[in-house]
Amino acid sequence: MTQLNSRNSDFALLLLRVGVGVIFIIAGWGKLTGIEGTQQFFGNIGIPLPAIMAWVVAIVEFFGGILVLFGAYAKIPYLLLAITMAVALFTTKLGGEFSAARLDIMLLLTTLALFFLGSGAYSVDHKIENR
Repeated sequence: MTQLNSRNSDFALLLLRVGVGVIFIIAGWGKLTGIEGTQQFFGNIGIPLPAIMAWVVAIVEFFGGILVLFGAYAKIPYLLLAITMAVALFTTKLGGEFSAARLDIMLLLTTLALFFLGSGAYSVDHKIENR
């Protein structure tokens, strides 16, 4: 069994950040470039103020994903992305098939774990903290 050490932990955090960051960048970009469709979808599922909330979610996902990818000022994006995923689960996935909710559940849990664990040594946050 591999022993948990700082280097392994930091590398694992880097892998999580890269994976989660890329997923959110792609999802956010899709919403930004198709904002009218995102607004319509949000309206159809009953999200209040769909024209505004579509922009909020798209911006949080895209720019939050970039910050997560680099581990830059990441505590706030981790929390905002976790909230976004919780809302997505409760508004679009609950009551449906589990297979439709798996990615949202994993993204919610991963962003919460990163919020509590931090970005690790291979991050902009670490470089800023250790100047």
